[in-house]
Amino acid sequence: MKVYVQVLLLLGIMSLMSCSSVRVAADYDKEVDFKVYNSFAFFKPGIDEAKISDLDKKRILRAIERELEVKGMFKVSNPDLLISIFTETRENVNIHQNNFGFGWGWNPYFSGFGGNNIVSSNIEGTLYIDLIDARKNELVWQGLGTGILSLDMKKKEEKINKIVNKILEEYPPERDQK
Repeated sequence: MKVYVQVLLLLGIMSLMSCSSVRVAADYDKEVDFKVYNSFAFFKPGIDEAKISDLDKKRILRAIERELEVKGMFKVSNPDLLISIFTETRENVNIHQNNFGFGWGWNPYFSGFGGNNIVSSNIEGTLYIDLIDARKNELVWQGLGTGILSLDMKKKEEKINKIVNKILEEYPPERDQK
């Protein structure tokens, strides 16, 4: 029984850790030489359409600016790249069943005696960062990051910074970093 409880505890911890992680992906035009992009500016029309608060937009844009400057890029009025963002959210509802009844182990027949359901929910957000060639007006790179959002302001800012950092780790594509 002790081993069984330890396994359940370990699974619970792994579940919580996986919920707090950030999943990222990136796609890009393989014909583009990303070494030619040295400057950027934010594409206001695209950013204005993002369905998040203005405060969160500012947090995201500051994080993007910091990450691109670390990569040696400069924010200018006549840029090589235009940066746009897009966001999506969805609510995840999780139902955890605990059907431990009388006797040893899981028991579906006595779930009314000691079994219970735990319902939890969270908001999962996805941030898309689009890099658009300013001269051609074409999307050349898109990164996205998905993670659980927090309503706590300090945690929210940390989460935004982490998501943006993870997304932009994928830029520029590895083949161009030779």
